[in-house]
Amino acid sequence: MTSEAPRKCASIDCENDAGALQCPNCQKLGKESYFCSQDCFKRNWVLNYSKDGIPRSEQVFVNRNKIAVLDKAEQEGMRKVCRLAREVLDIAARAAKPGVTTDYIDEIVHKACMERDSYPSPLNYCNFPKSVCTSVNEVICHGIPDQRVLKDGDILNIDVTLYHGGFHGDLNETYYIGDKALANPDAVRVTETSRECLAQAIEMVKPGTLFREYGNVIEKHAKSKKCSVIRTYCGHGINQLFHCAPNVPHYAKNKAIGQAKPGMCFTIEPMISIGTHRDKTWPDDWTSVTQDGSLTAQFEHTLLVTEDGVEVLTARLPDSPGGPVPMPAEANGEATATS
Repeated sequence: MTSEAPRKCASIDCENDAGALQCPNCQKLGKESYFCSQDCFKRNWVLNYSKDGIPRSEQVFVNRNKIAVLDKAEQEGMRKVCRLAREVLDIAARAAKPGVTTDYIDEIVHKACMERDSYPSPLNYCNFPKSVCTSVNEVICHGIPDQRVLKDGDILNIDVTLYHGGFHGDLNETYYIGDKALANPDAVRVTETSRECLAQAIEMVKPGTLFREYGNVIEKHAKSKKCSVIRTYCGHGINQLFHCAPNVPHYAKNKAIGQAKPGMCFTIEPMISIGTHRDKTWPDDWTSVTQDGSLTAQFEHTLLVTEDGVEVLTARLPDSPGGPVPMPAEANGEATATS
């Protein structure tokens, strides 16, 4: 009679036999993930906010303007986590179709993070209850996955952040759900405007560019497409911390402090509305929506400032789902496509 080999600790750098301690979220997904001790579990899966929701390491930097400059090893850590984050977003996007719930998207993201030895950064961050943000139609950002079924005609933003090897990688994209969304000129206009706003801002990123300047080009382009820029939320520094300096507002004439220097990492993530820029928050204290119920779209990349420009760490891959579609143009009161 033979006995089964003992389970090994799921910690990346531990060779001990595992005990009975499991990752609770893995249990919900039916995935085995055992650890030999609380220390191993904390080191590999648990950030300082994952138990009580309080990001204490970030609080040290509240109201401070010091911006981290990453060394070569830290930059490589950011490259790796951002590549993983892109993989996870693409996996989630391929599953986004009519009839699927946003809870299912959350399950896919959580599983993909676990498979990459990564922690989904949103989970329990300031008590956020899920592993990804899913924002549909008038939801600007921070939508909580639930049993809402995606419908043909929706637009869906999926915002993924991973923690791996001591670093966070953050990105999001807005996707058309079904053919009706692609046929809706308002949905296409707001989505493609947001995509273009991000692209134009990234073109400006280089050493010496003031952080307040990105909002000028974003708002100018948004207004040219008869859209508005949400002002409440901004891009942010990212590295070993999920959110830190600098703040990167997306609207014009803002008063952001500082300028880009080689080795800095931050996000730009314009939230664009086809109606008002004014927002309100649902009673769940997370979900932000436009006050007039108008459609919104958002795109985000994590960026590394180089000696002569910028490296888009979360860049799309050749087979990434989604991507730009022709922008509609108003002609004689009707929407027609332009190439």
